[in-house]
Amino acid sequence: MSTPILEARDISIRFGGVEALRRVSLQLMAGEVLALAGDNGAGKSTLIKILSGVYHADAGHLRFNGSPLQLRDPQDARAQGIETIYQDLALADNLDVGSNIFLGREPTRRQFGLQVIDRPRMAQVAREVLERLDIVIPERKLGGPVKMLSGGQRQAIAIGRAIYWNARVLIMDEPTAALGVPEQRKVMELIAALKAQGVSVILISHNLHDIFAIADRIVVLRRGEVAGERLVAGTNGDEIVHLIVGDTYASTNTRGSGH
Repeated sequence: MSTPILEARDISIRFGGVEALRRVSLQLMAGEVLALAGDNGAGKSTLIKILSGVYHADAGHLRFNGSPLQLRDPQDARAQGIETIYQDLALADNLDVGSNIFLGREPTRRQFGLQVIDRPRMAQVAREVLERLDIVIPERKLGGPVKMLSGGQRQAIAIGRAIYWNARVLIMDEPTAALGVPEQRKVMELIAALKAQGVSVILISHNLHDIFAIADRIVVLRRGEVAGERLVAGTNGDEIVHLIVGDTYASTNTRGSGH
């Protein structure tokens, strides 16, 4: 078996008296889309914040490409090639596409003896990144604030930023939650394109349709523990729902069937 690009082993963390994660392990392979499923409070957000350097586990450890991984903060994660796109996308609404791709890492050039931000370079990179992802944004909108763009276009910009900075692992938190059906479909196409380019994706979603449409494997968390792991090709929605809610689902189904 090949070496996982990212691995979490026996991760545990407490917040006061609450044990948010208990000995959680998962593996992400190169070019794989791994879905992370679970109900609210299952520990999904806590786990991805550990994988992205926001939280530090109380026990357990991480490995990246077979080597121990120590993350002091999200900058460490990005330096390794681990990028996270949260639901709010972390875009600067009043800035244009190029400025959002380079946010905090703007290129400069000398002009009249001074160092100034290289805005033509940023605009050119924006075009190249969007072209790579097969996203069309009219030229007149590229230089305007991203708040004027659609939800799907904004999601594409966040993905494009991660790809430009050489993400090898992309963690996506509910990427289709606030989108209409056509834009949901486009985001699924973007994830498929990333996979084809060898980028590994961890997809956090409540939408089983999205999960079964794009994921290779599903890890289900329940009450801070791994409730199960399944290949998408070898499972179905009912089984995943049962893993998510546990005995509650089984007892409800039994009462509903009259047995």
